[in-house]
Amino acid sequence: MRLNHYALLAATFLPAAASAQCPAGELEVTIDVLTDDYGNETYWQLVPFGNTCGQSPIFIGGNTGALNCNSGGGQTSPAGGYASNTTISTGPWCLTEGAQYNIVSIDSYGDGQATFRVYAEGGSIAEFNQAGGLHIFTFTVLEPVPIDMSVTALTTPLFNRIGMPTAFTGTVRNIGSETVTDFTLNVSLYGALSFTQDFTGLSIPSGNRYEFTVNGPWTPSVLGAAELSIWATNINGQSDGQPANDAMGAALWVNAAIPDLVPDYLALPPTMTVVADDDEDLLVPRDLAFHPDPARDELWVINKDVENSGGSTVRFFEPGQPTQTQLWQRDPNAWHFMSLPTGIAFGDNGDFSTCPGVYDANHNGGAPFTGITLWSSDPAIYAQNIFGGLGSHLDMLHVTPHSQGIAHERWNRYWVVDGYNHDVVMHDFRTDHGPGNDYHGDALIRRYAGIDIQRDPNDHIVSHCEFDKRNGWLYVVDHGNQRVVRLNTQTGTVSGPGSFGPYESYVEYSQMSGHIWETVATTGLVQPAGIAISGDHLLVSDHANGDIVVYDITEGSGFPVVGTIQTNSPGIMGIEVGPDGHLWFVNATTHQLVRIDADENVGIAHALSTPLSVFPNPANDRLFISGAAGLQPNAVVHVIDATGRIALTSSIALLRDGIDIAGLAPGAYTVSMTGRKAASVVIAR
Repeated sequence: MRLNHYALLAATFLPAAASAQCPAGELEVTIDVLTDDYGNETYWQLVPFGNTCGQSPIFIGGNTGALNCNSGGGQTSPAGGYASNTTISTGPWCLTEGAQYNIVSIDSYGDGQATFRVYAEGGSIAEFNQAGGLHIFTFTVLEPVPIDMSVTALTTPLFNRIGMPTAFTGTVRNIGSETVTDFTLNVSLYGALSFTQDFTGLSIPSGNRYEFTVNGPWTPSVLGAAELSIWATNINGQSDGQPANDAMGAALWVNAAIPDLVPDYLALPPTMTVVADDDEDLLVPRDLAFHPDPARDELWVINKDVENSGGSTVRFFEPGQPTQTQLWQRDPNAWHFMSLPTGIAFGDNGDFSTCPGVYDANHNGGAPFTGITLWSSDPAIYAQNIFGGLGSHLDMLHVTPHSQGIAHERWNRYWVVDGYNHDVVMHDFRTDHGPGNDYHGDALIRRYAGIDIQRDPNDHIVSHCEFDKRNGWLYVVDHGNQRVVRLNTQTGTVSGPGSFGPYESYVEYSQMSGHIWETVATTGLVQPAGIAISGDHLLVSDHANGDIVVYDITEGSGFPVVGTIQTNSPGIMGIEVGPDGHLWFVNATTHQLVRIDADENVGIAHALSTPLSVFPNPANDRLFISGAAGLQPNAVVHVIDATGRIALTSSIALLRDGIDIAGLAPGAYTVSMTGRKAASVVIAR
């Protein structure tokens, strides 16, 4: 490490001794620099406010031998400077109280900068961390209050579902000068305090963070928006000295419960409705997933494509409706981040993750630097060629060659089938590094070995997995052994470092032992591929014959086969249960996206003989519905406008008090309910 200390105009700016005694009107300031995987690419200066790089620097640090003020974003990585993944403490300096100063930070490659933590009199006053290139950060020299905590991140699901428990998780930061040993966390929903939890026996120094989970889960029961706010009180038995920065909020959304329509599909052979094929840019589709935001009404399909160019996605808007449209996209760096993808899964925050089917994502015959990738579904980010040489990806981890399938648990935590090592691996990206950057050091990875999953030796047919969020069981297709297994993800303990790799540094990469897993199905499968859960039914697609085999996964049932849905579609791979309970699948041989509809003479059609009625008609601010008797309590109701767009969604569990239609514009609408014929209504005011 080489540090240059420049002569300064004012004597009080000179670096002081380790225990500086500053004159009146000045405070002792120190700065910790936390480097990423490439500490050698960091160069920075501390300058008076308003100055730029090289103008009367107070301090210069980093790779001063090879970098300078013009080195930002040049995609260079010269040797020297700071070590990687290290904290370097600089200062102290005596700086004027109340004055502002700039940190000029330069990353020579341009893909992610070091973190700067600023302390005054030993207490945290600022923290900065942004993408690469050149950035100027400004802080004010103020003495921190002794007691001050702030919620800095919420990782509670943004999209939730009626009847599905939701845990409240996030991060608090101690920005006071005293070490925090205990505090109370408060959770407000719909504007009212809902939960409190005490945290004791801690030691959180100034500037440090603490990741929390509130034990009292929330089981949503009301469709629609829910406002969340979380804040800390009773910190070390005292009041917070800066209450204005305490709370963080989030706008949550609660989706309707998904009905289990499997009994209708098993009554008589259902109808296969081809929704899209290669005319809609499907090229060896392997998996599909619905976006969790119902307002977007999107179904994403992922294409295998070819190795050199990488995979691609086709996004279907209003899928299966007469107004359906689609958008094909390929990320500029898909050859690395989405090479021969086998699976796609959406998270409860609107991001999604994909897993590559290749051994080495660099395609150079070297180490298997391969693993799952995190993406944003924001149209302004995904597949846009504006983020540099690493494409638009949000994050990537590299310990699972020949990944075979992926399932979401919560926030940025995903489970993946490692087809090379025959294991199941949990990946928690935690905080993503941002579009086109490359810091992976805060990830948490845990490897569950001993299950011996065998992939297709031809690397074509997938081995997907599905996470049951009701109880934490992960169901996994073992293609090569013609079976389905499940892993209790709430069991097992860390027994040492991960057994494969790693090729980069993570906050944790562990091997697990003592985990509970068992075989669910060993019969009825020839070439098992895709997997989905509908209620207490497990559905497994068979690539060889197109069948979808249905198992009862009710605890204690013994997992019997309860029937087979015959699609007559050999080549089937990924399957998915849609928001309204309909089954969908993709076929890699015929390049098709297919929706499964129950036979019109049975199942759902039995209920269709009962008329659906709405009143009053015309309606004003509230609409009542009759004719829902006999349907499942989580059946879905849609109010559809004249253009065919879903204007409002509800469930029959909420129909007693009517549907609030005050926000809908006057006009003609159609009311559609799962299991009933649609009815027309006019809204007039």
